[in-house]
Amino acid sequence: MTKLLYITANPFNEERSYGMAVGKAFIDSYKEVHPKDEVTHIDLYSENIPHIDADVFQGWGKLQSGQGFEALSVEEKAKVGRLNELSEQFVEADKYVFVTPLWNLLFPPVMKTYLDSVAVAGKTFKHTEHGTIGLLTDKKALHIQASGGVYSHGPSADKEMGHRYLKVLMGFFGIPSFEGLFVEGHDEMPDKKEEIQADAIARAKDLAETF
Repeated sequence: MTKLLYITANPFNEERSYGMAVGKAFIDSYKEVHPKDEVTHIDLYSENIPHIDADVFQGWGKLQSGQGFEALSVEEKAKVGRLNELSEQFVEADKYVFVTPLWNLLFPPVMKTYLDSVAVAGKTFKHTEHGTIGLLTDKKALHIQASGGVYSHGPSADKEMGHRYLKVLMGFFGIPSFEGLFVEGHDEMPDKKEEIQADAIARAKDLAETF
């Protein structure tokens, strides 16, 4: 069974968010086209996503030194255990759909926290004598990004770091197929905001058939 992770980083739902509206159109269409696939929604604003902090580093250090999981403190067990759950879930999936707004030229901080939880040596990449190699070579990913301005091309493209970061990281993981779907310009062109959203939703539905 093909497993798809639908990963959203937005405090609002599709009624208030352009990106979430397009994401919902995509995932609804995807489910219709691929009814046997397993789709899991990870709402990063409601999930427990531990930060990599002193507890995590201390816990990892104990495990790497040969101590068992029981040697970890209560806090270390909770955080390290949850991070392991997230990374295992990510590795076991076949497809990823990220939905984010562009905030201050990047995605929301909770997305970075999540990406840190799945960027694990030995799971999503490995170090070799010839350099770092990605391990997810049979996966595919899509990023749906909404922004009030136009950043996918034009004079502001060099300032955009959300989609570019994800593109680099997915490549680092070895994922060979990474696409972007942009919902942008609704603040710069408020008279065209309905047209912008409708066009993005149509593109999302088309993409869902082949993704």
